[in-house]
Amino acid sequence: MPAAPRAGWCGMPARPTSRFMRIEDLDFDLPPERIAQHPATRREDARLLVVDRAGGVIHDARVADIGAWLRPGDALAVNETRVRPARLIVRRPSGGRIELLFVRPERDGEWLVLAKPARHLRPGAGVVTTDGGLTLEVVAAGEAGERRVRVAAGDLAATLAREGLTPLPPYIDREPTPEDAERYQTVYARTEGAVAAPTAGLHFSEALLETLAAGGIERVPLLLHVGPGTFRPITGDDPAAHRMDAEWFELSAGAAARLVRARGAGGRIVAVGTTTVRALESACDMHDGRLEAASGWTRKYILPPYRFQAVDALLTNFHLPRTTLLLLVAAFAGEHLLRRAYAHAIREKYRFYSYGDAMLVA
Repeated sequence: MPAAPRAGWCGMPARPTSRFMRIEDLDFDLPPERIAQHPATRREDARLLVVDRAGGVIHDARVADIGAWLRPGDALAVNETRVRPARLIVRRPSGGRIELLFVRPERDGEWLVLAKPARHLRPGAGVVTTDGGLTLEVVAAGEAGERRVRVAAGDLAATLAREGLTPLPPYIDREPTPEDAERYQTVYARTEGAVAAPTAGLHFSEALLETLAAGGIERVPLLLHVGPGTFRPITGDDPAAHRMDAEWFELSAGAAARLVRARGAGGRIVAVGTTTVRALESACDMHDGRLEAASGWTRKYILPPYRFQAVDALLTNFHLPRTTLLLLVAAFAGEHLLRRAYAHAIREKYRFYSYGDAMLVA
């Protein structure tokens, strides 16, 4: 993955241009106990809410039975990013404890990090790990806790592998455990670079994927390294004014050809997760609507109204109010149907967010 650009990205518009509704139109009240704090016992044990867009019908199912809702010839597009152990505890010379989240490499060997607390990390300040094996120097300070740091001494990769923690999302109210190092990772994760998991893919086990493959449903890989902006709420009154973070994506020529071939033979492109949707749609943006090989930094932002170019069905988890993730699903499912689906999920006690249950919109 090339270093992130100081400004700009490859090819795609940063934001849409039209207002569509009030951001509060998709708000919902969720009992705290519905926020999943741990994964299901087995990946495929999660519940599955199937939403039929054509008929407006909602079905209760299980992820283990997702094959009943897919068709031979469908292609599952999956994000193979791997979550790095990106949380690292460091200390200032005075002994003050600071948590760093390593977001992505920048130019000249520097790293973009999020610091908590960040107020004492001014340019020129140094921090060290607890064992003293890694020293970092702050190069520049940005807003909202962003800092650029460089390695002054030690090996960052080795330190993260040894001491880094799984970067669980903020609504999981506990410290990460050794179980999270495996369960907050898809079974097909290949390329390290994300600070958050593409959570729709967490529901697939190797056995389930093999069963689907035997039924004529192939898995097609792509890549989008999920950044911390995935959790950033939309704070303004106009959702179209929200700015996405830059994230790196890749779609190979072979993967693009397989997806186009599946659709041409009558199958559907089933995007596993919102990150997969944004990678596919970003690739289309770079080729005048055609699904072809593409890579680069994207700030792709999808909200109603939007015409999808490369997605026929979507598997996704349940998302927080006032987030870009929820707006993307609203654009795909339709605002009214999405509100019905979420009301049903809350009433029927589905588990929400990263370790929660799933929804198939087809």
